Amino acid sequence: MFESLYQSFEDRTDPSQGAIRIAALRGEFTRLGLDGFLVPRADEHQNEYVAACEERLAWLSGFAGSAGLAVVLKGSAAIFVDGRYSLAVKDQVDLSIFNPEAWTETSPQDWLKANLSPGARLGYDPWLHTPRQVKRLGKAAQAAGGELVAVEPNPIDAIWTDRPAPPIGKITLHGLRFAGENAKRKLARAAAALGAKDALLVSDPHAVAWVFNIRGHDVAHTPLPLCYALISKGAKPRLFVDARKLDDHTRDKLSRLADIEDPARLARDLQVLGEQGKKVLFDSATAPAKLAAILKEAGGACELGQDPVVSMKARKNATELEGARNAHLRDGAAMVRFLHWVAIHAPGGNLSEIDAAEALETFRRATGKLKDISFPSIAAANANAAIPHYRVTTKTNAKIRRGIFLIDSGGQYEDGTTDITRTIAVGKPTALMRDRFTRVLKGHIAISRAVFPKGTTGAQIDAFARVPLWQAGLDFDHGTGHGVGSYLSVHEGPQRISKLGSAALEPGMILSNEPGFYHAGLWGIRIENLVVVERREIVGTEREMLGFETLSLAPLDLALIEPTLLDGEEIAWVNAYHARVRGQISPLVEPNARRWLHGATRRLRAR
Repeated sequence: MFESLYQSFEDRTDPSQGAIRIAALRGEFTRLGLDGFLVPRADEHQNEYVAACEERLAWLSGFAGSAGLAVVLKGSAAIFVDGRYSLAVKDQVDLSIFNPEAWTETSPQDWLKANLSPGARLGYDPWLHTPRQVKRLGKAAQAAGGELVAVEPNPIDAIWTDRPAPPIGKITLHGLRFAGENAKRKLARAAAALGAKDALLVSDPHAVAWVFNIRGHDVAHTPLPLCYALISKGAKPRLFVDARKLDDHTRDKLSRLADIEDPARLARDLQVLGEQGKKVLFDSATAPAKLAAILKEAGGACELGQDPVVSMKARKNATELEGARNAHLRDGAAMVRFLHWVAIHAPGGNLSEIDAAEALETFRRATGKLKDISFPSIAAANANAAIPHYRVTTKTNAKIRRGIFLIDSGGQYEDGTTDITRTIAVGKPTALMRDRFTRVLKGHIAISRAVFPKGTTGAQIDAFARVPLWQAGLDFDHGTGHGVGSYLSVHEGPQRISKLGSAALEPGMILSNEPGFYHAGLWGIRIENLVVVERREIVGTEREMLGFETLSLAPLDLALIEPTLLDGEEIAWVNAYHARVRGQISPLVEPNARRWLHGATRRLRAR
């Protein structure tokens, strides 16, 4: 099972086919009267994980990252990626065809202004771009003297002869014992949040899943039902979903909450709302430009903003938080069994990255509760660990030998979603490794111990994790933390800890705390725990104060810690965290793993 997973991934993202496929796409330009075409890594919901039939960018270019955009013109092509994929993209695409561009240095808009010819017609699929994306890219095309042209159907679909069929994964009900709030109340809260708007188009399947208390099986790693919903004032909600995804029991339950409609009827219903002059709220991050255009062309008012369900979903209730804690206990025990296993087998030098990824998933499945891994595990040895979002394949699979091994992984359980990263020394680490690991740890501790007033954003906290690295002239090119769902996406908004984190952090929000350091070509370090925002009672405070509770439970590698770089409070944090891990996980693991855990969480002393 594991071998076929890694091999099928390689087959699907074969860069050697790039020249043939780009030539075929350019052949479509002539038929359609185009001079170029935009190929985003997106489906019509802007999902992070997409169905196989939506992997157009991977099929065309070989790039397998979760975020990217290719601009293919008649004589050139560029592929835009963020800092997570700046190294990986160069190995995954044919560099004689695609010129990789760092999104932070050159935006697609700037590139178009410099490379699009006057009079050029640049095509795009209006189902795969949001209205705001279309507006930005359209302005760039106009600045170059060209125009942005909506094209349907997508020309890649005409040349992708073996394109997989759309998924029809079964939809299941997410019980109240996990959700903590019934769907009827959630839908009423969403309708009440509309204000002056007449209706809300729920285009994000995560939001649909949460508000209806359902989960699906349409994409890997996230239990998503690919569907839409319309929530209107004074009217029964409508759920637009392929009927083949619903068994009789689920359909009966959902029919009490909403009218069940075929997805093909959504365009017609939006047109009717437009003809009635209704104002509809579209989620600016996920709604397709095509649907907004249908409403506007029919005479309706399209208001772009944040779907109110997004913030409701982000603030976990007491039941969801209890589930998250239980999931992390279970997951922590699996992690300890795995780390003990690595301690036994890695020193021999024969353990591979795939071996490690397989073993960790096996330990998680042994809990009897795992539904899926929450993302493809990042099992990375030495130089591969220097690639922040490295993904092992049978071609890149390295042996875990003396140096650094990084494992970033997570699980999907019905009561919670986990995500944890541990960096492990194989053999004796160098002084430089210890220095860099400890600086990353100091930043991690700073986030964990942060206390901040209500209204503080992730951008205001992000620097806490970077200061120890900045002091040595170092940094990392990804955010410090992302939001996490409740048996939903491992990457959830609006909350995040990053330079771009504009959402205020609120009680109940779950985020990752994962600073890192990457020594290109040699090794990389990342330390990740999940945390939940909680209220803090401070004597004499004049404001409502917040802080973080750490959810993840697994030891940090003491061999990589340089105690002289830690102050007394930081050492106390490590010891308190390890005491908690030892106390909560020891009863859940076997005697051999328990003995190893006691040694791995021994008291750290200042030198």
